[in-house]
Amino acid sequence: MRALIDGLVEAAQREGMELYGVHVYRRGAEPVERRLRSDDRVNLWSVSKTFTSVALGIAEAEGRLALDDPALDYYPELRPLAAAGLDQVTLRHLLTMTSGSPHSWFADEPVTVPDLAADFFATPLAHQPGTWFSYTGTGPYVAARALRAATGASVRDYLLPRVFGPLAIHNPQWHTCPLGHPVAESDLFLTTSELARFGRLLLDEGRHDGRQLVPAKYCARLARESVPTANPDGPEGFPMADRYGLGVWCEADGDSYRMAGRYGQLCFVCPPQEAVVTITAHVEEGSPRANITALIRQEILDRL
Repeated sequence: MRALIDGLVEAAQREGMELYGVHVYRRGAEPVERRLRSDDRVNLWSVSKTFTSVALGIAEAEGRLALDDPALDYYPELRPLAAAGLDQVTLRHLLTMTSGSPHSWFADEPVTVPDLAADFFATPLAHQPGTWFSYTGTGPYVAARALRAATGASVRDYLLPRVFGPLAIHNPQWHTCPLGHPVAESDLFLTTSELARFGRLLLDEGRHDGRQLVPAKYCARLARESVPTANPDGPEGFPMADRYGLGVWCEADGDSYRMAGRYGQLCFVCPPQEAVVTITAHVEEGSPRANITALIRQEILDRL
């Protein structure tokens, strides 16, 4: 596997892509990692969305909430100002980017309203919930605050004893909005190997050191409960796959998926190859960002 990593690094360098770390795990073998700079925690950007999704999956298994619950049920104080049809938007719609709302916000943008959730619910729908894919950070943010209403803990604090702690991810930093809520869709900071351990947890159907941390059924649902992205309504360069699952981009084989964040933060979970490939990087905006996923497939996944 070290030769495969070397091939990826060389190909990325030829393309002018700056890789920070590459980590490859295949079941039955020791993981291999190559560092190209210091092993610092980096902003995972939209990879954070998968952590938020997993938190809701655990909470569902604990009976705290259900993905098909209307999101507005967890915001009773906002019900009077909600636009028509917002009571039909479920937590699932928020995670799969199919709320039907034109509301768009990402963590790299300033918060210009007093309450992002209130602004979301007050914005009239543009489409019937469940019928239109629109990639945005608003959905995971609103879903994470629903988790807090259901459990009393922020998404970060909820995951601390359930996932972060058991995986030896100590005191992870997750930036917050002006109201103090983790932004959920982005701004979780981890090292390459910490993200790789999370990917391995999902590959291993939620089990780690003999403990079931994430429900096995939810690990399977991440890619299987997906929606088509045929009607994208997001930033230039999307969609990044034909289908989007519960906080993940689905691969063509139907079982594999990737967590993908800005500037080339990637974690491929591939059950058919029994492998996890994790990359942290800085690929500048304006460069052919999709090429980094193509390089990973060409140099590593297709050769496993």
